[in-house]
Amino acid sequence: MALVPCQVLRMAILLSYCSILCNYKAIEMPSHQTYGGSWKFLTFIDLVIQAVFFGICVLTDLSSLLTRGSGNQEQERQLKKLISLRDWMLAVLAFPVGVFVVAVFWIIYAYDREMIYPKLLDNFIPGWLNHGMHTTVLPFILIEMRTSHHQYPSRSSGLTAICTFSVGYILWVCWVHHVTGMWVYPFLEHIGPGARIVFFGSTTILMNFLYLLGEVLNNYIWDTQKSMEEEKEKPKLE
Repeated sequence: MALVPCQVLRMAILLSYCSILCNYKAIEMPSHQTYGGSWKFLTFIDLVIQAVFFGICVLTDLSSLLTRGSGNQEQERQLKKLISLRDWMLAVLAFPVGVFVVAVFWIIYAYDREMIYPKLLDNFIPGWLNHGMHTTVLPFILIEMRTSHHQYPSRSSGLTAICTFSVGYILWVCWVHHVTGMWVYPFLEHIGPGARIVFFGSTTILMNFLYLLGEVLNNYIWDTQKSMEEEKEKPKLE
């Protein structure tokens, strides 16, 4: 019942997310004390999503090891449900939200960091923690996609789910502004209402695009893997 390298890697990634979350929550920043706390930031929500997702991955690995060879049909049914949950979460949340956070953060940061991550935050958040929140998310999720095949849900249900998440978060950001009079992200203060509507609409479209990108990437990786395995089998058959 030995763990294989990819299972050990998932456990290490899970522990790294737990460490990042603990260190982030330990920081005493003024924004954490205001309405909504850390939960008004998509970066924090994404960290929770990634930690829960990799927690499910580790639980799936352990369940698979315990179920293997047991012949217990009930355990196998529960394992299939766990695998379905893992696959759904990668497709609908972990991949699109994770890639969105990394891409949008660094694009805006490169344009004008004060619009997304003011220099003042350097006094609270060390560089390694910033990269843990906004950089390593991408390679971690790509590693998971490469090491395990994930069954995507139907396209209509997947897009409906990511749209629901996107619109829900936008409404949450607007509600925080309604209550506090301040926008969660500084750059929203500097654009007009029309521009905000365009921005929110664009982010929802981008989330949908990233969902489709994940689906295409997942199929490409595993179709290529299948083709390579078939090529290796040909000499044996001949």
